[in-house]
Amino acid sequence: MMLRATAEGVTLAVRAQPGAERTAIRGIYGEGRAAQLKIALHAPPLDGRANAALIAFAAATFGLPNASVELLSGESSRSKVILLRGATLARAAAVLTQHLGHLPDPDCLASSASKARLRSSI
Repeated sequence: MMLRATAEGVTLAVRAQPGAERTAIRGIYGEGRAAQLKIALHAPPLDGRANAALIAFAAATFGLPNASVELLSGESSRSKVILLRGATLARAAAVLTQHLGHLPDPDCLASSASKARLRSSI
């Protein structure tokens, strides 16, 4: 699942592309339950710089302080899971909608109640 509600906030599955020309959301990588948010990162994958850039970019994108974004898995992989501490699934989906230009596929969301709320909001 790209987005999953947790007791602490929301987890986001990311496919990082370090060493890009600029840092930006590039779309969705994969489909359905395997979907990840594709994020290009200007920082190189050296000495944790790309991970730090990912945390800073996610914090800015979702309107959170850097301390509220934590890398849960994928420290040395392109596939990562980050925690957006204090975020809600509905808010995270709204931010992605704004950046992607469309509502994320409901199969990318972990909560069926949230899926129903998102479908009814469009």
